[in-house]
Amino acid sequence: MKTGDAQHDLDAIDRHILSLLQDNCRLPLAKIGEHVGLSAPAVTERVKKLEDSGVVTGYHAILNARLVGMDITAFIGVSIGHPKAIANFERAVEALDGVLECHHVTGEHTLLLKAKTQNTSSLEELIRCVRSIDGVVQTETMVVLSTHTERQQLSLDDSNGAGKRARRNGAEKIARHPDKSVQHLKGI
Repeated sequence: MKTGDAQHDLDAIDRHILSLLQDNCRLPLAKIGEHVGLSAPAVTERVKKLEDSGVVTGYHAILNARLVGMDITAFIGVSIGHPKAIANFERAVEALDGVLECHHVTGEHTLLLKAKTQNTSSLEELIRCVRSIDGVVQTETMVVLSTHTERQQLSLDDSNGAGKRARRNGAEKIARHPDKSVQHLKGI
């Protein structure tokens, strides 16, 4: 493995371990070892190397935002007047609780924020705070009405990830049995 921001040389076992950790980071290392054909100490050593090199940056619980009172999801496009103001904006936005992500992007806006708030009033307050940061010229807010797909996991099995997602969604069963209806697929 290489260090820094460069891509790391991961072998098939590393990728399998990372996939298992993404699916369930509470899976005991001995169980991971059973899946990848290594002992628990060997898995521990590999996971430690993945952590030390920065490939694994942490372990987190994924929460249902609505069930904890965060009913509004929004994307906020932010236009910055001068490139020198970007770093200041990025530092300032880290302190805003409702902002989950901040991306420097191409296109109409300079930065794109993903935010979750309790309600429209708290979203309005967040937008006011964003607009008050030095260098902000304009914002555009898009409120999410519904979410079809939202992932935190990276596909490590193939080059584009379509194969693993299709298998998870039952497409493999459909491809093998195209004449069967969806109701009958559960029994395949």
